[in-house]
Amino acid sequence: MSTFLFASLIFLFAGIVQGLTGFGAGLLAIPLLCLVMDVKSAVSLCILSTLIISTTMAYDLRRLLDHRKILPLLLGSLPGVVVGTMLLRMVDQGLIKNLLGILLVGVSCLNLLFSPRALNPSLIWGYLAGFLSGVINALLAAGGPPAIIYTTLHDWKKDEIKATLTGFFMLVGYYTAGVHTFSGLIDTRILSYFAVTLPFVFAGTIIGSRISERINRRLYVQVVYGVLMVLGLLMLVK
Repeated sequence: MSTFLFASLIFLFAGIVQGLTGFGAGLLAIPLLCLVMDVKSAVSLCILSTLIISTTMAYDLRRLLDHRKILPLLLGSLPGVVVGTMLLRMVDQGLIKNLLGILLVGVSCLNLLFSPRALNPSLIWGYLAGFLSGVINALLAAGGPPAIIYTTLHDWKKDEIKATLTGFFMLVGYYTAGVHTFSGLIDTRILSYFAVTLPFVFAGTIIGSRISERINRRLYVQVVYGVLMVLGLLMLVK
């Protein structure tokens, strides 16, 4: 199986996951892409592909986008992306993946085993979650967990959670792609992979979004943390 075909199938499945939950494409794709390419190339390719996914979903959810919910996350992410891009050139990726994997498994177990009440955390936690998401997104193209945890701790409806995550990931994705391009991490080889995988990304996103329309908030949150659990284990294994 050629590298291009393997990458296309990965992004088809990743698009389904993100269309269903509003996140997860990068977390799912990175460990698999690292089987056929170096981690820096995988991260840059995921940043471009997840940007297309989040833009498509943001258009579908445009009536539910609320800048008051998105802004704390976005403002916090701006310095985080710069820090993450710098770390991508310096820090051991294996250590970062293992720490993130442990975090995902731990948080997922807690939320799947217990049903904590909505805490409605203050805006300061939104800025912190945004900063951490920006760092992780630039470093691993998998900046979802801090923002996901922050949004699911509110008493928002399923579609409000999904719209907030989608709007945030879209905006921070454009910013991250710009920083990566300026840093020389996105080149013509990455763009060629992106062009080939793009139709599969679109198809997966549409399929996942249609499935999401058929489930309620409780099941949605369970699916979210179930996916986080699997992705955490993937990061620990690979």
